Amino acid sequence: MTAEPAIAPALFQWTGHEGLPRFTAIRDEDFAPAFDAALAEHAAEVTAVAENPEAPTFENTVVALEIAGDTLSRVSALFWNRAGAHTNDTIQALEREIAPKMSRHYSRIGTDPKLFARIDALWQARETLGLTLEQMRVLERHWKGFVKSGARLDKPAQDRLAAINERLASLSAAFGQNVLKDESGWSLILKDEAELAGLPDFLRESMAAAARERGEEGAYAVTLSRSIIEPFLTFSERRYLREQAFAAWAARGANEGPTDNRDIVREMLALRTETAGLLGYKTFAAMKLEDTMAKTPEAVNGLLMQVWDKAVARARAEEADIAALIAEEGRNHPVMPWDWRHYAEKIRAQRFAFSEAELKPYLQLEKIIEACFDVAGRLFGIEAVEVKDVPAYHPDVRVFEIRDRTGAVIALFLGDYFARPSKRSGAWMSAFQSQHRLRLKNGAEGERPIIYNVCNFAKPSEGKPALLSLDDARTLFHEFGHALHGMLSDVTYPSVSGTGVSRDFVELPSQLYEHWLTVPEILKHYARHVETGEPMPQALLDKVLSARNFNAGFNTVEFTSSALVDMAFHTRTTVEDPMAVQAEVLGEIGMPASIVMRHATPHFQHIFSGGYSAGYYSYMWSEVLDADAFAAFEETGNVFDPALAERLKTHVYAAGGAVDPEETYKAFRGRLPSPDAMLAKRGLAA
Repeated sequence: MTAEPAIAPALFQWTGHEGLPRFTAIRDEDFAPAFDAALAEHAAEVTAVAENPEAPTFENTVVALEIAGDTLSRVSALFWNRAGAHTNDTIQALEREIAPKMSRHYSRIGTDPKLFARIDALWQARETLGLTLEQMRVLERHWKGFVKSGARLDKPAQDRLAAINERLASLSAAFGQNVLKDESGWSLILKDEAELAGLPDFLRESMAAAARERGEEGAYAVTLSRSIIEPFLTFSERRYLREQAFAAWAARGANEGPTDNRDIVREMLALRTETAGLLGYKTFAAMKLEDTMAKTPEAVNGLLMQVWDKAVARARAEEADIAALIAEEGRNHPVMPWDWRHYAEKIRAQRFAFSEAELKPYLQLEKIIEACFDVAGRLFGIEAVEVKDVPAYHPDVRVFEIRDRTGAVIALFLGDYFARPSKRSGAWMSAFQSQHRLRLKNGAEGERPIIYNVCNFAKPSEGKPALLSLDDARTLFHEFGHALHGMLSDVTYPSVSGTGVSRDFVELPSQLYEHWLTVPEILKHYARHVETGEPMPQALLDKVLSARNFNAGFNTVEFTSSALVDMAFHTRTTVEDPMAVQAEVLGEIGMPASIVMRHATPHFQHIFSGGYSAGYYSYMWSEVLDADAFAAFEETGNVFDPALAERLKTHVYAAGGAVDPEETYKAFRGRLPSPDAMLAKRGLAA
């Protein structure tokens, strides 16, 4: 008889520094048996709630569900962190197994008739229960969650919905893994000095480090990490190499063979449409948008097209400037996507008398991290203290204690900043543990947030400081804004903690935080030359600020086209050929041939493996809010105004999903915004 595999206690008992997991005590092989044990425990806890002979109350039903599954939450947090930020073949194989298993588990819970009967009884009697506003929101979230899990469907429909969700989970995992394989499996090795023409020192160093990682000592590697591919496309004077690299970047997920995502997309869209139909919605977008600020696809497309018309007009003017410069150089080729960044950078250098290469020595990663923390201190009274010699899930990951004005530790923050082949692309925030105040079965009174940020900046050579582009620096501020949303959360119930808000509100805290990067007093203090330590000269600072809206047409067209394609996919009842739909939408809106979608369909991870299906628009919806919110600070004459910062903390960063997003925004600002401030911020105002 085969012995049951031992369960590694480190997965469930987090006894590291200030309650951090003991990452070094966890092996890849530990996850499978731990998931089995945690799933069984959670199922038993949920069954106990469903079978409770007492009449349903908020406490014995909703609160009981809120605290159930603590061990499953812990092993899941550790596993999905590893799957995204430091994966390998073992983890990827388990991911393909775990994703459908988790879907089956939650489908069974979501369609449990006894459990739903208890939730439904509370929902129908909600006005008589004396619930607080937060409790009402939590009850509503549970009730709607059961309904969208199929609790009110007949058994055959429930079974079909469960099968669909399981299949979607498998497809989503495969989609993301395919993109990672295409990204990590491609590189362009350069050895001839002539091939490096135009590349600044910081990029050469990053490419040399990437080549060494691939066993190519003395060479330079162009990789599909955004922190290398984008500056290469910007600075390389070799057009044929730019075209080669761009082709690989654009073809992720569409390379034929086992990593091709196009069939996966077709199947996912069909299954999503079927899901919506089973649940009584005309389209998947109608279902997804019901609980957002936007509410309807019409509202979303209305905003996107209002912006599109202005953006494409600006992009056409920018393209004409690029074409003129190409002709001036004696070339006769049209403006193609692998040309745009290169010539736009030359135009910026001419127009504003500075280049990205000139700016980058002033943007040291270390200093921008300090700036992030300083802004948080000025606005919210918190301090980040790095804790050395505390092991994390990778040697590059740094651990910080977040302390309040009294010195008490209110959160832990982990920063994972550098690209590596084991990490998926992009940047994100997530949580090992979310804030709440409920008493858990292990006796703990609430939990302190443990939040992490993942970025993909190019790692410098040993002993060299990491340098960022301005976009990189914005990304760091953006993700730390998300982190603050998690760390400053002040709610009672886990399901509405931190970022547990509607998709088109969740980007407000992050996008708003970006504004403080370019506040002159912050840049003056933290933008210091990597060699001399001198602050950025006022003349250069003025140029940077005046160039904020340079290339606005290109940037907005890249984003808005992707959002419009996302909405087209999810507002149609049939999509036979997703690539044909993509081409059709881009043709209808007049997409310039010189620009491509920021995320073409086969590698559009936001909507096929990242939870933003029918939701990519939300970055722009939140931008309407963030532009208006920062304008509130500017109106006071002090972008660190203490009274306004306290309102911002209370109503945006700390409130989580405990309050309706429209109401909590109005509590901060006094009214809802119009798109005008956002259009002005992007330089697209009439």
